[in-house]
Amino acid sequence: VQLQASGGGSVQAGGSLRLSCKASGRAFRNYSVGWFRQAPGKEREFVAAISWGDTNTHYKDSVKDRSTISRDNAKNTAYLQMNNLKPEDTDVYYCAAQLAGSRTDWRNWGYWGQGTQVTVSS
Repeated sequence: VQLQASGGGSVQAGGSLRLSCKASGRAFRNYSVGWFRQAPGKEREFVAAISWGDTNTHYKDSVKDRSTISRDNAKNTAYLQMNNLKPEDTDVYYCAAQLAGSRTDWRNWGYWGQGTQVTVSS
């Protein structure tokens, strides 16, 4: 499966962004989708994930009250809606796909899109 992330940008604190992850190739509906973020010199960290069946979601504690992950299998696309953005949310965001494995460990995700930059100014 090939993934392409988009939707990043520059916003002021308190603003919102919706990231999209468009998939092509193998049956997208069979894969769980995750979002990760990474700052320069830091390890990639988990943000949110949604199961293949759209029945199970999981979030990083610091974003769970401000974010919603969703997917539209008919469009082969997953989304991450982020509200009330904070300067500490500034990072490059990546979407990923997996068939199984730990949701929060980026090493268990086998398919990655390119990053999309999110910049939040105070």
